[in-house]
Amino acid sequence: MIAIKRVSLSFLLILVAVVGFGQQKPAEPTRAGKLIQIISADRYNFQNLDSNTKFVSLVGHAIVQQEKTIFSADSIVLNQKLNTLEAVNNVHINDADSIHTYSQYLRYVGKEKKAYLSKEVKLTDGKATLTTNDLVYDVQLKTGTYTNGGKVVNGKTVLTSTEGYYYGETKDVYFKKKVVLVDPEFKMYTDTLLYNLTTSISTFVTATKIINGKRTITTTDGYYDTKKKKGFFNKRSFIDDSTYTFAADQTALDEVTGLSEYQGNAVYRSKDTVGGYDLIAGNIKINKGTGSFLATKKPLLLIKQPKDTLYVSADTLYSSKLTLLRKTRFVPEVRESSIPEKKKTGKHVLTKRDSTKEVLGDTDSLQAQKIKIEKPEKHVLKDTNNNRFFEAYYNVKVFSDSLQAVSDSLFYSLEDSTFRLYKNPIAWSQNNQITGDTMLMFLENKRPERLYVYENALTIQKVAANYYNQIKGNSINAYFLKGKMDHMRAKGNAETIYYGVDERNKFVAVNRANCDVIDMYFEKVKDDSKPQRIVLRNNLVGTAYPMGQVNHEEMRLRGFKWLIDKRPKSKFDLLGN
Repeated sequence: MIAIKRVSLSFLLILVAVVGFGQQKPAEPTRAGKLIQIISADRYNFQNLDSNTKFVSLVGHAIVQQEKTIFSADSIVLNQKLNTLEAVNNVHINDADSIHTYSQYLRYVGKEKKAYLSKEVKLTDGKATLTTNDLVYDVQLKTGTYTNGGKVVNGKTVLTSTEGYYYGETKDVYFKKKVVLVDPEFKMYTDTLLYNLTTSISTFVTATKIINGKRTITTTDGYYDTKKKKGFFNKRSFIDDSTYTFAADQTALDEVTGLSEYQGNAVYRSKDTVGGYDLIAGNIKINKGTGSFLATKKPLLLIKQPKDTLYVSADTLYSSKLTLLRKTRFVPEVRESSIPEKKKTGKHVLTKRDSTKEVLGDTDSLQAQKIKIEKPEKHVLKDTNNNRFFEAYYNVKVFSDSLQAVSDSLFYSLEDSTFRLYKNPIAWSQNNQITGDTMLMFLENKRPERLYVYENALTIQKVAANYYNQIKGNSINAYFLKGKMDHMRAKGNAETIYYGVDERNKFVAVNRANCDVIDMYFEKVKDDSKPQRIVLRNNLVGTAYPMGQVNHEEMRLRGFKWLIDKRPKSKFDLLGN
């Protein structure tokens, strides 16, 4: 044994030549590179056991090098014949000053340029740090592999998994089995994940769950940018929040701006089964900051209620906060509806929704003339968020069991529970069709409570194959009780064509008349309501014709159009909008 203190490399080479190593022809460099060279150590021990076993033991601050890779440890045993080494305690691999690896044990194969490290293994590129108990590091490819559990820390982001594959050239880490990503703002659970240490982008190709507070995203394909807080998810991702759920074929999120987009069979469902709404569309864009959404590609809005859900479809649906809308344009207000209230006398009184009679119409003694009064429902349902409006543009359709409607455009406010239908609106309730220039539909407990039509208002009821009851006026107010037509009033140049019947329900005459006000009352017949009687008020001028003395096809008021083909028959008709 020869013990030598730290000496220069040139002196060491002379010494090796003296003991016989220098006279032997060095092994041919492999494709991986040159032989491992000794740089320095506190003590050296040379052993030549046979022709294939030639050891150099380096103890104390031992340093060796292969090309640009430097190995250091407390102790290194170098087999120069096989070009391998083993190192223990405070092992450090400096790979071209770009990647540093640490452990307590190292076995290195110089021909393959592979390092097998164990015990307190740490790999770092200056930004991220990988820790594990066992790691295989390929110096030539700059890749690291662990299979018994590991952790990567990149800034404030921590990733753990059973298996991991590190790629130094691209700064990618491929995690497999029980992968968990923990960020200050969210946690991610998956079985396979590709993470880039430079961009902080996570790419997943298998079932993945992302939890952010009360929100959980479930997806199977996509990526999430931890640094920019952006995500893109494919293959029918699902979002579950405290107040809603969202599903779509493709989902894009930007947490910084609050913008998100949902493409392909997008379905939004509110968890509020009473005051909320659901939305289905081919494309939905959401601005979380303003609380707004824009839905296109056959959007369908479902305004939920315990009974008789209201469906709205159009080419485009838009919704936002009323407070924001009022900052940009005038919003017509309708404060309180004409809500029937039962007094001890059994009569109804009215509390006005609007402060102007022009919108309400005349509300004198119409309610007091009712024959039967229904008891109000015990539970009054209120909207959870009244600061919201909905707008629908082009090919608007509305469907509920109580009422159906179509128009060119629509505005609905939760604040006053009023639908405003513009440009050629048509509404149907049971066997009644109502048309006019503009239509207001008031809801009470999310059910139709009153329909107000002004300018060219006309209502038609088909009573037989070619017989139509008709009422026309400057305005028409139609009132509902529990979703059924109860009575209506036409005012201003009122006209009517009305088919009278006897006690056996046989037609006896057709009446044509003009007056100031026309009231029509309906009676409930099973699930329908039919005209019971008509009252003509003030300045009446009219004629009653026997059934056989008139041409019934000519008994039509101006503007008459029976538009039953446009009526939505079911909620499924809205899906084909």
